[in-house]
Amino acid sequence: MTSTRQEARIVAADKVPTIEIIREFDAPPAHVFRAHVDPDLLAQWIGPHSLTTRITKWDARTGGEWAFANDRDGEEIASFFGSFHEVRPDERIVWTFAYEGDPDGVALETITFEAIDGGRTRLTTLSVVKDFETRDGILSSGMDVGVNEGYEKLDALLAKGA
Repeated sequence: MTSTRQEARIVAADKVPTIEIIREFDAPPAHVFRAHVDPDLLAQWIGPHSLTTRITKWDARTGGEWAFANDRDGEEIASFFGSFHEVRPDERIVWTFAYEGDPDGVALETITFEAIDGGRTRLTTLSVVKDFETRDGILSSGMDVGVNEGYEKLDALLAKGA
């Protein structure tokens, strides 16, 4: 397989307050999906290199809840929470995603795992937020660094067969 070492494509729509993130991985959908629903794996890859992730609640099933916190040098700097609206193995996750610092700014995210040639996966995340101000704040927060560095860590986990 060829390596996909690439940046995620991050697209902000003009007419609706959405963010779409598209990235391909050198692993089948079942492996990429597992890395999204297994809390031990998720904690190893989500977020930028400078942070560690602590899973504080995790019930990855339709109707389940989740929460995690990001730490830097042992100090919590951000925490997030939500609920799983749909978990369809190896195909799709629909969840809410909220930052504890702005609990009214809930995003509805749909994550799809599409099989592509060569046993690979195209991962697409579509986030819908309440307004353009919220969307633009997320985009300017450095989220692209966290997304790209997290996906680099996910590449490494998948290469190990995780």
